[in-house]
Amino acid sequence: MRFFHLLNFQHVMLYLFPALVFMVVFGVGLAYQHFRGKDAEDRKERITYRFADGIEDRDAPFPLIMVLIIAGTVAWAFLYILFTGLLEVKI
Repeated sequence: MRFFHLLNFQHVMLYLFPALVFMVVFGVGLAYQHFRGKDAEDRKERITYRFADGIEDRDAPFPLIMVLIIAGTVAWAFLYILFTGLLEVKI
């Protein structure tokens, strides 16, 4: 038996919410691979530097899925700290 019912709610949100957000972000990531600009195709094709072992460097557009995952992680961490402090939860 739990004496603090708010703790049950917080655990459910910590388990359920990130999983649901990840599913949405992953679906969007599969739907749209990159930010599309005027020169996106040219940037994916043009080689900007060649390394010694035959590795080629390109200035390709940053994948949308990575932008969303990084932004979501930062937002989740900030909100977790904020709500833990606002609800005065003892860790």
